[in-house]
Amino acid sequence: MLRHLLLGSCLATVMNAASGISPVEPLPHRVPAKMADALDPAEPTDVFVGGWLGARIDANVTHRLAVVDTTPLLAGFQHRPGEHPWIGEHIGKWLHAATLAWAYTGDPALRAKLDDNVRALLATQEADGYLGTYAPDKRFGLYPDADWDVWVHKYDLIGLLTYYRYTGNEAALTASRRIGDLLIRTFPSKRSILAAGTHVGMAATSVLEPMVELYRCTGDERYLQFADYLVRAYEEPGGPDLVRSLLDGHGVDHTANGKAYEMMSNLVGLCELARATGNPKYLEAVENGWGDIRARRLYLTGTASTHEHFGADHELPNESDADVGETCVSVTWLQLNLQLLRLTGKVDFADEIERTEYNHLTAAQNPRGDDWCYFTPLQGKKPYDSGITCCHSSGPRGLALAPTAAYLQSADTLVVDTLETSRARFKVNGAAVEIEQISDFPREGRSTLVVHSPGTVHFALRIRVPTWAAPFRINGAEHAPGWAEIPAQDWPAGERIELSFNLAGHVVRGDYGNYGKDALTWGPFVLAADEAMNPKLGQLSALRVLSKAEIRPAGRDQGLRFTVPVLTVWEDTPKDLTLVPFADAGASGAGYRVWLRGM
Repeated sequence: MLRHLLLGSCLATVMNAASGISPVEPLPHRVPAKMADALDPAEPTDVFVGGWLGARIDANVTHRLAVVDTTPLLAGFQHRPGEHPWIGEHIGKWLHAATLAWAYTGDPALRAKLDDNVRALLATQEADGYLGTYAPDKRFGLYPDADWDVWVHKYDLIGLLTYYRYTGNEAALTASRRIGDLLIRTFPSKRSILAAGTHVGMAATSVLEPMVELYRCTGDERYLQFADYLVRAYEEPGGPDLVRSLLDGHGVDHTANGKAYEMMSNLVGLCELARATGNPKYLEAVENGWGDIRARRLYLTGTASTHEHFGADHELPNESDADVGETCVSVTWLQLNLQLLRLTGKVDFADEIERTEYNHLTAAQNPRGDDWCYFTPLQGKKPYDSGITCCHSSGPRGLALAPTAAYLQSADTLVVDTLETSRARFKVNGAAVEIEQISDFPREGRSTLVVHSPGTVHFALRIRVPTWAAPFRINGAEHAPGWAEIPAQDWPAGERIELSFNLAGHVVRGDYGNYGKDALTWGPFVLAADEAMNPKLGQLSALRVLSKAEIRPAGRDQGLRFTVPVLTVWEDTPKDLTLVPFADAGASGAGYRVWLRGM
């Protein structure tokens, strides 16, 4: 990709000037936050991620976002009604992901495709501001098979506002305002917002996130007032009662109807509302929900949900018939952790972003980058599908967001949240600084940070130390898991910081539904056994992992593969089982397993 070529020089400002491409920085919000972020994520234009994760990000851009046929995504707007109730969500999701991807790569062809699609979408907006796919007699109403009209407008707003902020296109902002004005005229004067969405109204109330963004982009208080109305609607009879339920300590499985995607979409909106208003109860409610998910409903691979809902405590089945880990849920969990990382700066949220990115999110993506799974079981076969589904449109959004979590900043503190080969540029007290990371991850536990700047610059450095990486050393000094803080000091150009960490295999003992089973990991990767790579070992379900088994990496020429000794049913002599990251398992269509029998 073009962006990767640009990042061959030292300073991004020099790179962009030499190439004739300007950095793609978003317009600032007109309304400042009342709850200041503890950390500011890198803008896509300011960061490059290489290595294993970078290859998945690249594939998402090159083989999905840049080439997807958007004609059927627009068809429901151009020829109303659309072919199914939520067909309209897909163009907004694509605009969101493709705009971030364009800012990341600087690809002019992708920018041209964005411009064409925005023009085509805006041409379908009606005089009253309507930009959905429903016939006039069924808009924003309650009728058999439910109503997803507000939901579609939510994604219109997310896509158009993202495009506006990165391109400055005023037509996109005007169209967004017209959507917001229509929603205000409709709810609650004509009907409750709860009557315009499924899942106890949560599908419709999740428009909270972009309505807060619309307020911050325009400064129009009416949009903030509408956001306040959405939260009040939670407590209407028959409503989801999200804030009160989570503040009272109820689990997410006993909040509303437990629908994971829609609930977490509302939690993301509550984060935005907390940021805009400074109201701490919204953040407290979200953190309570997050804590319940992490403690009782989160898979080892960084997703949640069975049959699209939060299950009972520790009810985490592995099989495909349980509809494990809806990709929309994985992406929204990633978004929620990114929101909470920004607001609080707590390392736990960064840890969960890493878990999801290296496991369930990328496991749902075909390694080629073109297709996605709707559900991704921990054992069975991966149901890759090239159709137009909510998850095929959500997955690319998650990977488009991934670069922004790699590096962050807090005033004069630069934050390193990745161990991949990568680069990020910052402004510190008016000076341009670039941090380059040269890494052997994920094969060996070492990397080097290099400071590039016009001269000496004064800043502090914060580096995330994952739990799996202990012992972790920075210039020889050992640091405990969490944030490693290097106090502010003068950094000359070319200064190098040496990182060394424990990159090794680990055995995770199963509990609850996986009692008596073992999962195997390598650094942040959850590993899986793939039938296609182990044709002589028989049924994977019959293999037993030896106690204190050593996980060994294969040679570099074999890709990212590992072996572990196991016993088969009919032999007492250990055999080597080949393992790959769960994210790569099943790519050929063969069966695979994450959890194996222990001893």
